[in-house]
Amino acid sequence: MSTGRSKQQWRADVATRRRARSGDERAGAADALAAGVLALPELASAATVAAYASYRSEPGTTPLRQALRDRGVRVLLPVLLADKDLDWVSDAAEPERPRPGRLGVGAIATADVVVCPATAVALDGTRLGKGGGSYDRALAVLRPGTLVVALVHDDEVVADLPAEPHDRPVDVVVTPTRTLRPRAGARTVWPPHDS
Repeated sequence: MSTGRSKQQWRADVATRRRARSGDERAGAADALAAGVLALPELASAATVAAYASYRSEPGTTPLRQALRDRGVRVLLPVLLADKDLDWVSDAAEPERPRPGRLGVGAIATADVVVCPATAVALDGTRLGKGGGSYDRALAVLRPGTLVVALVHDDEVVADLPAEPHDRPVDVVVTPTRTLRPRAGARTVWPPHDS
């Protein structure tokens, strides 16, 4: 069920709010998001995490990626192909530069946890992406039991979003102040992160 707003309207509204965030606000949110993801019990045993190098307007992933590498976790980053599928490369020590060497579109299946971008996420786990379907196709090849985490700002968790049959829901939503597990039960919400 949806409020009647289209995916395009949601994307435009969120993009406007994201552009208005200050650099300090974005940096603080990135640190809090990293703390929230790192506190997930599933991360304790994760050997490989598929993440992404965030754009300036997206919830930041640089602190998370650095912390994962510091723990010895193999971090995969997506590379958008011409057909809008995602190839994968290993993250490098430099914050914004992936290592050369493509691993193939199936490399995401080696991940124990996938941290994916989202424009917004509904309380039932419906994730709104950018519209190309790249992540929906990538998530379709995951091993059963692979945890899928979406990172968004607090005001990007909404009651409901329009969804289509190919849309892949997420297991966990991490915001700067809370962690939700929408598919684990009735909209379970944990208290604020320790940051």
